[in-house]
Amino acid sequence: MRRGRFAPTPSGQLHLGNALTALLAWLHMRAVGGQLILRVEDIDVARCRTEYALQMMDELRWLGLDWDEGPDVGGPCGPYEQSRRTSLYEEAIRILEQAGRLYPCFCSRAELLQVASAPHNVLGEPRYPGTCRALTDVERMARRRAKEPSLRFRVDDQAVASFVDLVYGQQRVPLSDVGDFVVRRADGLFAYQLAVVVDDAAMGVTDVLRGADLLSSTPRQLTIYQAFGWPEPTFVHVPLVVDRDGQKLSKRDRSITLAYLRSSGVPASRVVGVLAFLAGLCDKPVELSPGELISRFDVKRLPNQPIRLTEECESMLAMR
Repeated sequence: MRRGRFAPTPSGQLHLGNALTALLAWLHMRAVGGQLILRVEDIDVARCRTEYALQMMDELRWLGLDWDEGPDVGGPCGPYEQSRRTSLYEEAIRILEQAGRLYPCFCSRAELLQVASAPHNVLGEPRYPGTCRALTDVERMARRRAKEPSLRFRVDDQAVASFVDLVYGQQRVPLSDVGDFVVRRADGLFAYQLAVVVDDAAMGVTDVLRGADLLSSTPRQLTIYQAFGWPEPTFVHVPLVVDRDGQKLSKRDRSITLAYLRSSGVPASRVVGVLAFLAGLCDKPVELSPGELISRFDVKRLPNQPIRLTEECESMLAMR
């Protein structure tokens, strides 16, 4: 059985870009007779709010989407909120530590800012230079007296992360260019890279469809799958929706949130039709239900460039 998931972070209201990813994740599973999981990625409790999670589920249902497992419907792989799954992440940390795959990092905020200002790697991100990788036990004990460390995953510098993304094609990234990455922050918060792999593996996710901004996370996550010997899912990274100026949509822009469109009287079928047009699933933006799109869905039809919100679409949604 194919299993996919939509896993948003409830740190704000859903916008059109989030809605497009949710719609495509739903279509991807419904088109193959698979199951869809809704998982709430609220591990950063300081940023996330329960009311946003509840509103999110209400708005997804308003669009005509449903899920087979999730916080409100239950299922065999619950709980479906990351904030309630921390014991799983703690166990994963314990196993990785015993295997020698983790080491404490004592770098200060200032040192990490210097890393961030250095030339970026092929992923377009700063590479951690391994400052704390070779510290002796004595050096670590001394530094621990002054600062609580984060935990970094030690990558194999000789290995290459290789995978085929169904939208962006073959990807090959030397792990020496990725660098060691944080799996638990100094304040005890588990990192996204760890939590998402633990959850997807535990929930039997076979197909990961998510935004293209997470494509660069995949090499790191594959190293965790491989460290545990877990089956790797198929990846589908879908382009982000950008405004007419080419800027990524933001939850702070109220006019593109589902809440605003819904309260303005825009029918859900019109929102779905616009999203389907932007994704290349229909030739023009017309009112549609998600069910009418199942037979039209094909990953090969999805674009591999940012999707610009056109003036025609804005007019149809009365956003201007």
